[in-house]
Amino acid sequence: MALHITEECINCDVCEPQCPNQAIYMGPEIYEINPDLCTECVGHFDEPQCQVLCPVDCILPDPEHVEDDNTLMLKYQRLTGATAPTKPLDES
Repeated sequence: MALHITEECINCDVCEPQCPNQAIYMGPEIYEINPDLCTECVGHFDEPQCQVLCPVDCILPDPEHVEDDNTLMLKYQRLTGATAPTKPLDES
């Protein structure tokens, strides 16, 4: 699922530059996340970088944009033009 920023945001500017999909932007009062661009860092990192760095823990899953890992990977591929990761060959 995409993430969203709650009203507890203090506009510290830490999250925006960390987003590899440029999904985070300054809204009218606080930072916001475009759910069409948010992949929760799937394809880029092991965990959402905005959540890792947020000093007030105000970035949460967005219940209005529920997506599983496969859907997030497909979104990542669409946004970046990347192909699906290939499984390593069994060397035995």
